[in-house]
Amino acid sequence: YSGKVGLEDPIEIEGFGTIPAGKLLLSPTRTYGPIVQKIFAAGLRQQIHGMVHCSGGAQTKVLHFVDGVHVIKDNLMKTAPVFRLIQANSGTPWEEMYKVFNMGHRLEFYTNQEAASKIIDISKTFGVDAQIIGRVEALPGKKKVTIKSEHGVFEYGS
Repeated sequence: YSGKVGLEDPIEIEGFGTIPAGKLLLSPTRTYGPIVQKIFAAGLRQQIHGMVHCSGGAQTKVLHFVDGVHVIKDNLMKTAPVFRLIQANSGTPWEEMYKVFNMGHRLEFYTNQEAASKIIDISKTFGVDAQIIGRVEALPGKKKVTIKSEHGVFEYGS
């Protein structure tokens, strides 16, 4: 490790308090299995056109599964503190951060507005924040992701 922050250095997390940097970096990832199971049990499976777990490809991972569409993510959740810490210490451009890290936004459902509202309600019963983060538009012959965030506007794809 060669960052400016020591593993025992305190990191302030809004709405949570202070946590050592090492613990923040090593905190386990939540499993979404129980949430997905409840979504399917609620009869929403037929309304879901796709699901993407944003690890191993981050916010651009969806490009591996689509053609002829423009995925516009213009209402992302606030960037998680761990990713702000990584970016500040590595100097990695935000455009690259969205290609490498999930940025705290880990699971996407591609569905209609009504089903999205029900999925959000189910997620919240597990104490997991959820929101509609964008939309998909037709883009014949191409595939593209646009991210509009607090860090800028970034476009990926062809």
